[in-house]
Amino acid sequence: MTQRDEILAKTKKIIEKEQKADEKLQLICELLHREVGHYDWVGFYLVEGSDLVLGPFVGEPTEHMKISFGEGICGQAAERKDTFIVQDVSKETNYLACSPKVRSEIVVPIFNGEKIIGELDIDSHTPSSFTEEDRKFLEQIARLVAPLL
Repeated sequence: MTQRDEILAKTKKIIEKEQKADEKLQLICELLHREVGHYDWVGFYLVEGSDLVLGPFVGEPTEHMKISFGEGICGQAAERKDTFIVQDVSKETNYLACSPKVRSEIVVPIFNGEKIIGELDIDSHTPSSFTEEDRKFLEQIARLVAPLL
């Protein structure tokens, strides 16, 4: 069993627990942050109207508590309903900096059918740290957590 398979299994166990949804999301953030070395900030944004509102997260506090669709990487991913991988955030004109330490980011939309209901946002302090395997893995996580949102 690979590390990612183990994390997926642990995520499923968290989802099955008798806890509030936001507590489960917090535990999943902590799991991803702890188990994957280059996941330096892990958080969920929840859709409210045409905005993304910060939910549970692990990492440095951010001033970006609310992001409009189309704004920054998170807002673009929500607007386009597509996973965004940014290998060098300094080259993005529409990037909202959460921390000067962040070098790369991946944002994975979470869906209920065709409707976007949230996002999983992960920042790394390492440039070019996200791979196609990260994309596939985190899209699996997003599908697992969708019923919690």
